[in-house]
Amino acid sequence: MFDASLLVVQGIDQGVRLPLDVPRLVLGRGTQCDVRVADSEVSRRHVQLIREDGRWTLTDLGSSNGTFVNGKPVQSAVLSQGDQIQVGRSILVFDSGEPRDQSAVQQRIRLVTDVAQEESRIVGTATGNAASQMVQDAAVGAATGTPVGASLQTLYRITEEVARPTTSLDQTLQRILDLTLDTIGADRGCMLVTNSRTDLIEPRVVSHRPDVDVNARMPISTSIVEYVIQQGQGVRTSDASHDSRFDGGRSILKSGIREAMCVPMHGRYELMGVIYVDTTFQWNTPGDPSESRFTDQLLTLLLAVARQSALAIENHRYQEALVEAERLGAMGQTIATMSHHIKNILQGVRGGSYLVDMGLEQQQDDLIRKGWGIVERNLDRIYNLVMDMLQFSKERQPELKLSDLNGLIHEVGELVASRADAAGLQIEYELAADLPESLFDTEGMHRAILNIVTNAVDAVEGQPEPYVVIRSGLDADNQLWIEVQDNGPGIPEEELPKLFHLFASTKGSRGTGLGLAVSRKILAEHGGDIAVENSPGMGAKFRLHWPMTQDDEEDGPVESGQTLVS
Repeated sequence: MFDASLLVVQGIDQGVRLPLDVPRLVLGRGTQCDVRVADSEVSRRHVQLIREDGRWTLTDLGSSNGTFVNGKPVQSAVLSQGDQIQVGRSILVFDSGEPRDQSAVQQRIRLVTDVAQEESRIVGTATGNAASQMVQDAAVGAATGTPVGASLQTLYRITEEVARPTTSLDQTLQRILDLTLDTIGADRGCMLVTNSRTDLIEPRVVSHRPDVDVNARMPISTSIVEYVIQQGQGVRTSDASHDSRFDGGRSILKSGIREAMCVPMHGRYELMGVIYVDTTFQWNTPGDPSESRFTDQLLTLLLAVARQSALAIENHRYQEALVEAERLGAMGQTIATMSHHIKNILQGVRGGSYLVDMGLEQQQDDLIRKGWGIVERNLDRIYNLVMDMLQFSKERQPELKLSDLNGLIHEVGELVASRADAAGLQIEYELAADLPESLFDTEGMHRAILNIVTNAVDAVEGQPEPYVVIRSGLDADNQLWIEVQDNGPGIPEEELPKLFHLFASTKGSRGTGLGLAVSRKILAEHGGDIAVENSPGMGAKFRLHWPMTQDDEEDGPVESGQTLVS
C-alpha cells in the first residue's frame, strides 16, 4: 500500500502535496483540521476522507459552498486516481499512491472519428522520455547549428504559441499544427482531443500543405490511434515499404497514405488526445516510394510538441472552469444579496401601505401621512439601490463638463435635508471660496458624494449632539477634494479592510454594501480615490480627491515663439 495524497493544482497553496497518511481525517480551513486548505471560501470543517478496504471515500460535512468532484456537486463519492476535487476556489487532484494502470485509465476513452479501418505496420515507437532527451540534445545542437538544434527553435516557437493570449483554444491548436506540419515535412495533420464531458476523442483541428487537395477525405488508421491510446507511446509507420497490401492496390494505397506518425498528448494527469500526421503519394510523387520521410528524431520532436499541446488544452480548461466558477459564484452572491435587500425594502413598503389603507378606512390623515412617509422612504431606497447597481455594472468613460463643485455639494445637501432633519441634524458646510469650475462627470460625482453624505447622516442617527460637516478645496498638487466628517460611532477596525468591497456593509439590514464600492469606482474613473480617517467611538472622515481639469483639449496652450506644424 502506497501513501495517498492530494495535490493542490489551483489555489493559494498551488503545487503543495497534502499527504493522506491516516485512514480518517477532516479537510477544511480550521486550525483543528487534519488537512488545512488556505482558502477563505472553504468551510472550517469542509469534507471528511475515510479509507476503507483500500478505497478512499469523500463526504461533504455540510459546507457552505459545497464540494465538487470532477466538476459535479457531490455529498459523498468514492475517489479514483486523478479525480479533481474542488473546495472553495481550490482544486485538488487525488493521487491514490498506487502504481497507475495505464490500460485501465484508457478503457473509458473511446475513439469517435470518421476513419479508415485498415491496419498499418508500426516500424518505430517512442515515449515521453525520448522526447525529453531530444530536447536536451536540441539545446546542445542549437549552438552548433546541427539539424537537431532546429528542433529547439521549433519548440520555442510552439511554446510562444501556447503562451500567446487568445480567446479560442482552436486558434492555438491550429497554429501549433500548422507550424508542426511545416517543420516535420508532413502533408496532412489532425489533432483529436478528448471531450471533457463525454470522454470521447474527437477531431478538433485539421491542417494540410498548400499543394494537398483540401477536399479529399483524410483517412486515419484506427489501429494506430488505438495503439497510441492504449500503450501511451508515439508510433511511426511506413506503409509504402512494409505493408504488403500496397502491392494489391488496396484501400490504404488508394487513399494515398505513404507514412504516418501518431503521438499521445499527455497532460498533467490524463490523456488529452492524440496528434496524427502523414505523408501522401500525391506530394513529391517522383521520389522513391520506399524512402522514409519520417524519422525517429521527428517522432520524438512530435512527442514534445504533443506535450506542449496537451498543456495548452489543460490550461485552457482550467481557465474556463475558473471563469465559469467565478461567474456563477458572483451571480449567486449578487442574486442572494439583492434579493435580501429588496425583500427588506418591500417589507417597508408593505408596512407603509398598511398604514395608508388603515388611515383611509378610519379617515385619519395622520395615519395616511405616516404611512405614505414610510412608503416614500422605501421608494427612495429601492431607487438608490437600482441606480447604484447600474452605476457599478457599467464600464464607461466619464462625461466631463465644466461644473461648479460647491454648487453640486449644496444640491446633495438639499437632497438629504429631510433625512438629516429626521436625525435632528443640521449639516454644516466649510467650502473653499472662489473654487474654480472644473471638468467632471456631474451625474457620477453627484452619486459618489450622495452615497458618502448619506452614510454620514445614517452614522450620527441617535447621537446626542449629531453633526456632519462637508468641506471642499483645492490642494497644492492641483487636486480637488471633498471631506465628509461625522461624529458617529466610527467604523469597527475589523471592517476597515473590506470597507470598499462589494456587498460589505456596516449598517446591517439598512445598507446594501454598494454605496462605497460605487463611489470609489466613480472616483477611479476620474483618476482619483477615497481615503478614510477612522476614530472608533468618535466618528469618521471620508476624503474624495481627484485631479482638477479645466481644459479637455489634448494639446496645451502654445507658448510664445512656438509653432504648430501640421
